[in-house]
Amino acid sequence: MRKLLLFIGFALTSALQAQVISWQGGTNPDQNQSAVILFDKSTTPLATYTGVIYAHTGVTLNGTPWQNVKGSWGNNTTQPALTQVSGNIYRLDLTPTLQSFYNVTTGSITNVNIVFRNAQGNAQTVDLVLNVGAFQSSLTAPVNGSNTLLSAGQNFTVTATNTNGNANYTLQANGSTINTFTGSNYSFTDVNVTQNKTYQLQVNQGAVTFTYTFSVVVNAGTTTASMPAGLEDGINYNSSDNTKATLVLTAPGKDFVYVAGSFNNYQPDSSFLMKRDPSTNKFWLELTNLTPGVNYNYQYWVCDQTPTTNSPAVVKTADPYSTLVLSNFDDPFIPASSYPNIPAYPAGQQREVTVLRTGQTPYNWSNATLNFVKPNKDNLVVYEVLVRDFDANRNFQDIINRIDYFKNLKINAIHFMPVMEFEGNESWGYNTSFHMALDKFYGTADKFKELIDLLHQNGIAVILDVALNHAFGRNPMVRMWMKDPDGDGWGEPAADNPYFNEFSRHSYNVGSDFNHSSQLTRYYTKRVVKHWIEEFKIDGFRWDLTKGFTQNCSGNDDTCTNAYQQDRVDVLREYVDYTWSLDPFHLAIFEHLGIDSEEQQWANYRINENPSKGVMMWGELTAPYTQLIQGFSTGADITRMGHVSRGFNAKRLLGYPESHDKDRIMYSALTFGNGGGTSPVINNLNNALYRMSAIGAISLLIPGPKMIWHFAPLGMNLSIFTCTNGTVNTDYDTTTGDCKLDTKPQPQWVNNWLGVPERAKIYNDWSKMIDLKLSNPVFNGDYAISPDGNNIRQRVYVFNNSLPTSQLRNVVILANMSVASQGIRPDFPYTGTWYNLMDNTPVNVTSTTATITVEAGGFRIYGNQPSLSNDQFSKLDFVTVAPNPTTGTIMVNTNLTAMEVYSITGQLVKSFDNVTMDREYSIEDLKGGLYVVRLVDENGQTKSVKLIKE
Repeated sequence: MRKLLLFIGFALTSALQAQVISWQGGTNPDQNQSAVILFDKSTTPLATYTGVIYAHTGVTLNGTPWQNVKGSWGNNTTQPALTQVSGNIYRLDLTPTLQSFYNVTTGSITNVNIVFRNAQGNAQTVDLVLNVGAFQSSLTAPVNGSNTLLSAGQNFTVTATNTNGNANYTLQANGSTINTFTGSNYSFTDVNVTQNKTYQLQVNQGAVTFTYTFSVVVNAGTTTASMPAGLEDGINYNSSDNTKATLVLTAPGKDFVYVAGSFNNYQPDSSFLMKRDPSTNKFWLELTNLTPGVNYNYQYWVCDQTPTTNSPAVVKTADPYSTLVLSNFDDPFIPASSYPNIPAYPAGQQREVTVLRTGQTPYNWSNATLNFVKPNKDNLVVYEVLVRDFDANRNFQDIINRIDYFKNLKINAIHFMPVMEFEGNESWGYNTSFHMALDKFYGTADKFKELIDLLHQNGIAVILDVALNHAFGRNPMVRMWMKDPDGDGWGEPAADNPYFNEFSRHSYNVGSDFNHSSQLTRYYTKRVVKHWIEEFKIDGFRWDLTKGFTQNCSGNDDTCTNAYQQDRVDVLREYVDYTWSLDPFHLAIFEHLGIDSEEQQWANYRINENPSKGVMMWGELTAPYTQLIQGFSTGADITRMGHVSRGFNAKRLLGYPESHDKDRIMYSALTFGNGGGTSPVINNLNNALYRMSAIGAISLLIPGPKMIWHFAPLGMNLSIFTCTNGTVNTDYDTTTGDCKLDTKPQPQWVNNWLGVPERAKIYNDWSKMIDLKLSNPVFNGDYAISPDGNNIRQRVYVFNNSLPTSQLRNVVILANMSVASQGIRPDFPYTGTWYNLMDNTPVNVTSTTATITVEAGGFRIYGNQPSLSNDQFSKLDFVTVAPNPTTGTIMVNTNLTAMEVYSITGQLVKSFDNVTMDREYSIEDLKGGLYVVRLVDENGQTKSVKLIKE
């Protein structure tokens, strides 16, 4: 799991800000002038940073901050770089004018908003503000954006000031003007306030307007009423009346809660005050007169008359159990191609809102999903995917379009890194804020279900990464009980938070640390996993950072965090027990990476039942496999790729040579590989690629579940620390940090790696190995990892003595990870005819110990009988038609004899002979719709692909 920096703006005092940034010359520029910002890094987190400093910057436009932002966070090609003046002083030139620099064509700029960051985007200043123009205004009471709690009948006073002479003041409440004034010092008291009001104060001078928004919430008391039976927290749709829905909220310590939404124009009166159930203290409210099929949105206004120190009296928040949320921060940047017709965020509101829609039509799952049989844990082959970095559009449709890539690789499970609603759009997903909502950046819920259904149709199980160790600041359960001393509406958990620890109880924490000893947290966790299993037919979960599920340690105690902790053993058993109660075949995976004695408590748990349970533990072996691909034997012991070495009583070790958290072993081979020997030299791309097949042989074929990090089967050689601008900053660089989380390029598709022989060989070899593993019972048996005198000469023995000798019951795997040819003593269990299982060619073994010469980076897989599956891979297995859907042209990734396009009724409507790889072929004259493309190779073999013409 990766470290995250949560970007939230905190206001600086004027004195501190003056020390950090200023206008050159000391005078506020007008928006139609050029200007220079001076930045002094000496008191900021960038004080010791020596690289290029970049500006993440926008403007306050017409009263709304952070408009017209330059580029995107961390993108060094679109965000401006500063120029060092001398020492700690840097400058940023805004030319030729502020308006043109920020591409402002209408409206008034009143502030420049700016954060300075390092090149990697993982070290930055806080949110900084510089005023623009001689006319400035200040709201002195209340705080801009604040929510004030009043008793019915109280008065409410608004005060403000301005510079540069008299200004016009206009105060509105709930959209109606209640006061106007001209002058430089403003004060108005709204007397006898008896209803909730949202105020807007506009301060105008000439063409420049400052706008402030704030609200009051009136304490109307709470009605006690018993909640109807069978309701859960969140939205409860009425099964017999789709004009109704009941909302339920657990908010211990809070006094009353309003429901504000599009159904009351976010101006709730006492009829939208939630009732309190006397037996559970839950708040609930039935909504009526809803129109089926219409998207409504709402927030809870959660009120506390006696909040803890530095905590707000009123918090406006989305529903913790949201399944779809709208965000004014993220939604404007989501492409319509990924999420068509995204519901509009309600004007004038702040932060996330929840979407509610009655009368929804359930998804029409195919029988493949409804009757899906999960793969055997013993030969599970999991492909780990980050949707963001899989293909250019960064959405679920990309993966649907590439289904043949997974199908032909023969994997039987996909593990998606978190797809739950996270903060921002381009992320690894571990900064989750709403665990039951799908992140809209990747696509709609129906599109994800379509992908899941398609994977099931191809025999591929779906595993979701769930980050339930923590949540981030937009999470409603953080915000309802938070410390917010500066009143900006963001904060960390307060001491009275019933879901989160005020301070982390383990040493690997990011965000806010869930307290899993709390029954409320356990209820929430179970609701989350139930939702994904039942609503999305998810087959398994990979539980992120399970070391964090303890309450026994502190935030800086590695020794305690890494030691055996009984409380997390117990609570995590409780969670998997719950998932198995919903689905006895559920695939449970923990990312614990801890001591064997604790991991055994989960790996060995309930394994003797039918079906056998047991939690699969992530087994990271990056270091030894990196040594092997680099051509070194030191530190290259791979015995822990097997479950026996860890004391597991069943094959519950999900071993892998690389994952999202570790650098690419191909990059390590090219960068640090052993150059010794006469031939080959490792730091040569083709030689390094050649060694990846051997890596597959001595990892994938070891019995037990295994994992592949995406594009390893194509020899991905870009470092995980590749920055957006193409440079590489490793985690070894303590000065500049790393680019681990940066969005990565897509050379595997752009450069058609499936059509590159050296890369296609890896893919084809791994596909064959996975097919061997899945098709032959011997790979469910026993094994021994026993190098020939040196780790450089790897040997793996797979056997199942319960099988008859007429079947494949013995497999001998040899791999030469040296940089020169090596003779490897195979130690066959007996002489006779053996078979090279990659092509089933016979080998006559007359001596069990006679050495076999294996080329540098090569491998051999021998069996006492031919394999059950003998797929002779046609190049058509790997051919793709792209783009799909298309608007006018298509191309394929290999040369073909013919390509024919048929209508859905079987009529030939287009044909091309002697098709050339990567050449565009026009079908612009065809009408939009569904077609079938028939591909023919030089051997007369055919393959048909469905194509959508838009």
